[in-house]
Amino acid sequence: MTEQQAVGERALDTRAFEGSKVLITGGLGFIGSNLAYRLVALGADVVLMDSMVPAYGGNLFNVEELIDRVTVNISDVRDVHAMEHLVQGVDYLFNLAGQTSHLDSMVDPFTDLDINCVSQLHILESVKKYNPDTLVVFASTRQFYGRPRYLPVDEEHPLHPVDVNGINKLAGELYHILYHEVHGVRTASIRLTNTYGPRMRICDARQTFLGVWIRRVLEEEPFEVWEGQQLRDLTYVDDAAEALLRVATCPEALGKVLNLGGPPPVSLVELAEIVVRANGGGRYEVKNFPVDQKRIDIGSFYANFDLITSLTGWIPRISVEEGVRRTLDYYREHLAKYI
Repeated sequence: MTEQQAVGERALDTRAFEGSKVLITGGLGFIGSNLAYRLVALGADVVLMDSMVPAYGGNLFNVEELIDRVTVNISDVRDVHAMEHLVQGVDYLFNLAGQTSHLDSMVDPFTDLDINCVSQLHILESVKKYNPDTLVVFASTRQFYGRPRYLPVDEEHPLHPVDVNGINKLAGELYHILYHEVHGVRTASIRLTNTYGPRMRICDARQTFLGVWIRRVLEEEPFEVWEGQQLRDLTYVDDAAEALLRVATCPEALGKVLNLGGPPPVSLVELAEIVVRANGGGRYEVKNFPVDQKRIDIGSFYANFDLITSLTGWIPRISVEEGVRRTLDYYREHLAKYI
């Protein structure tokens, strides 16, 4: 057993969530809904806040099996009065709402600013004024590292966002850390990387390119692989949810930013082959990046996640092969609900 595996044997303190009240912004989206299933199973009273803006991934089908066991609130993080009301009495706030499309942020930067930056201030002000005892875990992104100067990328890597989305998400993260340091709001930030799995958006590439690949192979259509030798690390959504829960129960994580990662990185061509094998067939074509995407592409990326492992015991447990297989199985059954 490696040292990292030994640390990863540390169990999650599930008792922390039993009987707790939890608010998830973006709760009807991909990661939020998967997290909700875990929290309900752990005995939490869960409120799912989501704007249901069509482009952002909210889908009521994501919580179909939970609908009688959670509270759904259709409202927007840009609604200050709604936030001020919803944070009251909450023990944990998982702040997952956001505009995730890098290309959309370049076309409509002000909407991205409102959601990923200005709204984060409203959320933190609401917590500070109306529920300063709640613990906030912010879903951040590896995107604002920019083009890596070295691999794997650790939390000390210089920050150089390559698009508007990265700049605004970075500001949102910095607000969370500032409010911890100055106002005593208990916050932590997880920098997510290429999260995938059941309930992700697959009708377009606003959340992840892999979703598009999954849809195409299931529809027996070819998919495109851009710059096939680039390396990526991927985090299966169950592993991401586990990380969120572990950070929320780890006092040593407060005030920190923590990289998430995945199993050993794979090239995009290797990933395409994994998808085809898991599906029992499929076709793809390797192409150069389109010009508008190339300008904001960061090249190969994979993260060093030693810090979150050392603090919380988190390690990724689902291999890419297993994660892709589970994802394909889910969408074979439910494809019509996501296209």
